[in-house]
Amino acid sequence: MTDRIIAFSILCLVFGLPLGVAAIFTGELILDFVFFWPLFMSVLWITGGLYFWFQLERHWPWGKNRPPPKLEGNPLISILIPCFNEEKNARETIEAALGQRYENIEVIAINDGSSDNTAQVLRQLAQECPKLRVIQLAENQGKAVALKAGAAAARGDLLVCIDGDALLERDTAAYLAAPLIEYPHVGAVTGNPRIRTRSTLIGRIQVGEFSSIIGLIKRTQRIYGRVFTVSGVIAAFRRQALADVGYWSPDMVTEDIDISWKLQLRHWTIFFEPRALCWILMPETLKGLWKQRLRWAQGGAEVFLVNLRRLFRWEHHRMWPLFVEYALSTTWAFACAVTILLFIASHLISMPPNLTVDSLFPPEFTGLLLGVMCLLQFLVSLFIERRYEKRVAGSLFWVIWFPMVYWMISLFTTLVSFPKVMLKRKRSRARWISPDRGKGRI
Repeated sequence: MTDRIIAFSILCLVFGLPLGVAAIFTGELILDFVFFWPLFMSVLWITGGLYFWFQLERHWPWGKNRPPPKLEGNPLISILIPCFNEEKNARETIEAALGQRYENIEVIAINDGSSDNTAQVLRQLAQECPKLRVIQLAENQGKAVALKAGAAAARGDLLVCIDGDALLERDTAAYLAAPLIEYPHVGAVTGNPRIRTRSTLIGRIQVGEFSSIIGLIKRTQRIYGRVFTVSGVIAAFRRQALADVGYWSPDMVTEDIDISWKLQLRHWTIFFEPRALCWILMPETLKGLWKQRLRWAQGGAEVFLVNLRRLFRWEHHRMWPLFVEYALSTTWAFACAVTILLFIASHLISMPPNLTVDSLFPPEFTGLLLGVMCLLQFLVSLFIERRYEKRVAGSLFWVIWFPMVYWMISLFTTLVSFPKVMLKRKRSRARWISPDRGKGRI
């Protein structure tokens, strides 16, 4: 009951704050926040990305002839692949996992009660590949349960977890394991997913997203000490750290965000390794993209609510930047909604001067500044990402449309998910659904 009261209070605060600001000051003030918050975040991401590059990345060897990372002690790496309705992708994914240059690996595929022919495909692969073990779950239990089953069966203490449609580069497992071996306080390492579905505008725009937005965000968050989430499609964990936090939670919509916060609230560090490349499938329709991003937004809100009271303790002060960023981003979404309502009302009825919003478009100087900063962000991301994906420059035309798409998706998914989660009575087990993964692949 206490959590629900706190949640309702936050919902009222987040929705009421823009109204209160507009009532006390002016509609233009809230409009300024709507335009300048993305600008501020863009500057932060550019600065953090460049700092990460100059301090770390630029010193790393790269190229076709680069040596594989050396792992002290030659530890066993267990690659866990939870699968749900992956009959079309399982073979390709497992073969890529087995094709790692680092040889001391085992691959465990977990069939989570698939309704297609995934079970038969996995059984056939197990007969062909001695390093592959298969776990068959009788019914769909959700990704968190499938991962826990795989972790229980794994013989290694370093667990690399990927989705059933992800293709690992040949050294990805070793790159993910290296920070876990070198730094005892690192509990998880998140990799660098790259998009391979590009047959539609939605797919091509996401290429720009993962290059110019996601990569910079991960680098920036790593610099100031805490990462909002590991990539659910490609991440590695230390078994000791997982045991310390009780492994993945089966009742959270996004197990990756949840485990990230659980680890960091227990003072484990998350490392970002951009060399750990993984090629993934993403939605190529608006409907598929909406469902995916709404789930992400709902998962973030759930984690925020569950951990809210703990965040105010001084022992968790290093999580405060994430808390502030999430809170302001949520406030921004509701501020956008309030601004639109004030704009519509201003053209329908007589409004007080301080609540009147004449235009939803930024002033010329603000619009020019946003455009210049957007272009600068693209150039910085291309400068950093060029070594990981040569053809990313060809997506520049599509990248220029992404900030609008990114912020609009953030706006609408927050408006839908935040109230839904805040007023939700009880969490239930999060089960799989078959996602839209697009058709055009590279």
